[in-house]
Amino acid sequence: MKKLCVFGGSSPGHNPLFVQQAWRLGELCADAGWGVVYGGGGRGIMGAVADGCAARGGRVEGVIPHDMVKREWGHKGVHLHIVETMHERKQMMHDLCHALVALPGGIGTLDEICEALAWQKLEIHQKPVALLNTAGFYDGFIQMLETTVESGFYHPSDRSRLWVVDTPEQLLERLLGS
Repeated sequence: MKKLCVFGGSSPGHNPLFVQQAWRLGELCADAGWGVVYGGGGRGIMGAVADGCAARGGRVEGVIPHDMVKREWGHKGVHLHIVETMHERKQMMHDLCHALVALPGGIGTLDEICEALAWQKLEIHQKPVALLNTAGFYDGFIQMLETTVESGFYHPSDRSRLWVVDTPEQLLERLLGS
């Protein structure tokens, strides 16, 4: 089974579309026979993706550090891989998946997607990396990437490998066609 690694906020954000599209992405993954790998939380964008996938009978795997489980932040209804550190968490999420996507989120989500892009550039992996640009959430980040290209710090061919989609349907279309 192919698996999509989803990075996203542990909060829902202020725009209801963030959670709606996260839930929809989970549904579409399950319908397409793709599993979801994510950070293991039960709330926010993360929880919505997991719940959407599980609601359609899809496979959901969370990867969460032990300290977060002790704080009861882990999702109760999915299979959890419990690790010791955030570094182990990110490595396992990368190892378990076939593609990676960032949904709206905070600094942790930015850290995760930047690492996925850096590893792609360094050819540590050759998996698709995408942004689900819900309501233009990532417009500023995309502009920053363009600035890095224009300034000579990021090669245009590396930048062109980042998929930017506006809807979960567009993402699944790309995944199924890749």
